[in-house]
Amino acid sequence: MTAQTHDVGIELDGRSLTLRDVVRLARPPREGVAPAVALASQAVATAERSVRLRDRLIADRKPIYGVTTGFGDSVTNQISPERAAHLQRNLIRYHLNGTGPEAADDVVRATFLIRANALARGNSGIRPLVIERLLAHLDADILPRVPERGSLGASGDLVPLCYVASVLLGEGDVLYGKRIMPASEAQREAGIAPLDLEAKEGLALINGTSFTTAFAVLAAHDAVSIARTAEIVTAFISEALLGNASHFAAFLHDAKPHPGQVATAREVRRMTAESGLSTTYEEILDGTDPLQDDYRRLEQRIQDHYSVRCAPHVIGVLRDTLTWVEQWLTTEINASTDNPLFAVEEERVHHGGNFYAGHVAQAMDSLKIATANVADLLDRQLALVVDPKFNAGLPANLVPPSLSDEAGLHHGFKGMQIAASAITAEALKTAAPASVFSRSTEAHNQDKVSMGTLAARDARTVNELTSQVAAIALLAGAQAIDLRGRENAAPWVRRVHEVVRAHVPFTDGDRRMDGDIAAVSELILDGSLARAAGFTSDKDTDVAAA
Repeated sequence: MTAQTHDVGIELDGRSLTLRDVVRLARPPREGVAPAVALASQAVATAERSVRLRDRLIADRKPIYGVTTGFGDSVTNQISPERAAHLQRNLIRYHLNGTGPEAADDVVRATFLIRANALARGNSGIRPLVIERLLAHLDADILPRVPERGSLGASGDLVPLCYVASVLLGEGDVLYGKRIMPASEAQREAGIAPLDLEAKEGLALINGTSFTTAFAVLAAHDAVSIARTAEIVTAFISEALLGNASHFAAFLHDAKPHPGQVATAREVRRMTAESGLSTTYEEILDGTDPLQDDYRRLEQRIQDHYSVRCAPHVIGVLRDTLTWVEQWLTTEINASTDNPLFAVEEERVHHGGNFYAGHVAQAMDSLKIATANVADLLDRQLALVVDPKFNAGLPANLVPPSLSDEAGLHHGFKGMQIAASAITAEALKTAAPASVFSRSTEAHNQDKVSMGTLAARDARTVNELTSQVAAIALLAGAQAIDLRGRENAAPWVRRVHEVVRAHVPFTDGDRRMDGDIAAVSELILDGSLARAAGFTSDKDTDVAAA
């Protein structure tokens, strides 16, 4: 069996990996195509110098954490240099105790790449051969089965990364060529020799934030699609409700110029331009006679509900959160995240805590809160469009008038709203911060931990839930546009509507709709809807561009 064919390559130097690189490696754009990854020549030289320093310090028979001492609270146990390599193999084996579902293939690929890049920085006392062996497994797409649960996100992702390290030793099970098989068998087929670890190398492989950060980078990428879809849904719902387009005027949002808010208002304004459905404040006034008495009840609202009027203020928070999340994650994927580190120029070893995933934890807790708020926003928009008290003349639950002969038999989007409410509640519950749940463990050596892995996994889950809420809201919006007359909608809305209808038919009577949600969720996460709506990225290094 041969390695994957390759796209434009990635060169690892520990300093210049981009989030876009991680996404395109983790999720090849088509079957069998992935970017080639190689270790930069300067990274090889730096790593070799680090190894030479490591060996000199070991020869001095001084205690070096995890190299000639035990691990964690066992740091007081010093061993001889001759036993240092054996210690590394035991380190990997005693952490193979993960539980829960297996990490998805894209997460495992991203983990390999991020770990290799961290080691390519050249501070970890690990041979270039080990880094190249990581990349060889990526090249062949030999993917270990990694349980999701077991990492505290401090002292690194010890448990999940041990499943990565054990595969290099020819141990454990892997997915290779769509088959689950022993790692040793996959290595034989791919022509990769199992690795014999030297001192520090097991610790360097597992004592880092790469598993946590893999989830985080992919979650950030998917959140971009969710933000854009929320803007699309807002355009649809505003049209369906015959809404006031003046709420998205540039003047309003330039007066409170949070970049994300301004951008969201601009996109909704763009997508609803030239609409025959939405209106403006001035148009409402033109159709309203001057007040003659002391009081009257207006026939048309001059302000829409908050879930439409304030959509830029909610979605914009997600956009702006992504801006700094991307910066933090870019730093994390280009960092030495293990311990100890070898300073070649200083001729010394430094003991510290770069394995602590605090920045990733905070980023993911913030991201999932911002995303869950978008789920809640879209759920509220859905509530407006299905309710005849608020939907400006649309039928209750968007049941087509053509079914009048079967009055009372059909319930349209009633069940879809119930599902959206349940999914939204789960997203909001999952958005509770994980980083505040530090637990003291391992004889109180690890007495403050980040819980970054849990936060990042939660961010992934909130993305999935929010995409489902967005799919339901968009399906309702598309149904409403059909009922209003698709020809009356704004041009960009019609284009997106056409994509939705290519995958999901109009709901002309009660039927099963779970497949509709799944189909539109896929269109959200693969970027199809954003492309149909005319979204582009003006950056080539961020997750939005992948």
